[in-house]
Amino acid sequence: MSMNTDIIEKINERSKGILPERIVKELAEKLKGKNVTEEEFNKIIDLTIETYLNSLVEPGEPIGTVTAQSIGEPGTQMTLRTFHYAGVRELNVTLGLPRLIEIVDARKVPSTPMMEVYLDEEHRYDREKAKEVARKIEFTKVENVASLVEADLFSGSIIVELDPEMLADKGLTVKEVYSALKKLNIGEVDITGDYSIEIKLKESGDLSYISKKRERVLNTKLKGITGIKRVIIQSRRDPGGKEEFVIITDGSNLAQVLKVPGVDPKRTRTNSVYETEKVLGIEAARKVIIDEIMNVLREQGLDVDIRHVLLVADIMTQTGRVRQIGRHGVSGEKTSFLSKAAFEMTTKHLFEASTQGKTDELKGVTENVIIGQIIPVGTGMVELYITAPGKTSAKSERVSGND
Repeated sequence: MSMNTDIIEKINERSKGILPERIVKELAEKLKGKNVTEEEFNKIIDLTIETYLNSLVEPGEPIGTVTAQSIGEPGTQMTLRTFHYAGVRELNVTLGLPRLIEIVDARKVPSTPMMEVYLDEEHRYDREKAKEVARKIEFTKVENVASLVEADLFSGSIIVELDPEMLADKGLTVKEVYSALKKLNIGEVDITGDYSIEIKLKESGDLSYISKKRERVLNTKLKGITGIKRVIIQSRRDPGGKEEFVIITDGSNLAQVLKVPGVDPKRTRTNSVYETEKVLGIEAARKVIIDEIMNVLREQGLDVDIRHVLLVADIMTQTGRVRQIGRHGVSGEKTSFLSKAAFEMTTKHLFEASTQGKTDELKGVTENVIIGQIIPVGTGMVELYITAPGKTSAKSERVSGND
């Protein structure tokens, strides 16, 4: 038997099963190799039990209401603006209240989708190697490497003048651009200079026809992943304190980015909850909801206990799919028609309930407030009756009367 297992058994024996398995394991790990006496060991366990029991929520606590207040009240201090990302003017990120609303509304596409692409051991510590991976990710069109793309109506051709600096920056050659344009099959393609390509269109047409062909040329894909409009390489510190390079993207395509050689799939993430759910599953989506909400709150300098955010994430994902907190999600799926009517669309819900002969079980807070009953929260949850000293219960009196 290992030392760790022995410590775990001793902790369980002392705590009598009160402490959860995760805390027991963590405590055993901390105590391993420490030279403590039996008395000190018992004191540590007793203090851990006391701290754990004090941290538990009181039975009957309306945690939903507390969570709503704890997130909603600081939310009134949030900004309504879109911010620039990390000093890069062209890359914007939605923060503050608009981002919080996006998350809890479970919007399928964020207003500013972005990814943090972490790299593997070979690429993360070398800027040039990180740039190679970034080039594979960034979606590059002819428009991004051309200094001029003009349509010649008289000759029925399109002239493409390439920018040598942009070609070098994107890691492309004139021949690669030539090959991509040839695949369009809209005419005869020729390299007419060091950085010039001419496309003689198969068919002649008016200005509108040639303009459409020019648009096709401008939007021709050369390399990269669809949806990733722009990338920047950022220097950060890894968990060991060493400088590493991380790729930040404007746009998101998690499934395709994870396939790129050099990308670390374990740490790479997107701010799109739905995309994460689709690629990595519901648990990963729950983690993104938690991280994104906490990031928004931290950016605004608001201190909210993570347990409130955990509750929101759990409710949004408890069915195995991501649901919004609104009438099309959590609120709309309540069984109580009185609770639904109190939320919104009162007439519709009451009319439907009456025509269908529905019965409200009155198990929630809202419906009991509406009809003036004790709410099932705190002492209202307890169904316990006692007989006061010196008084006979109604039941006892009925029994005596029958005799």
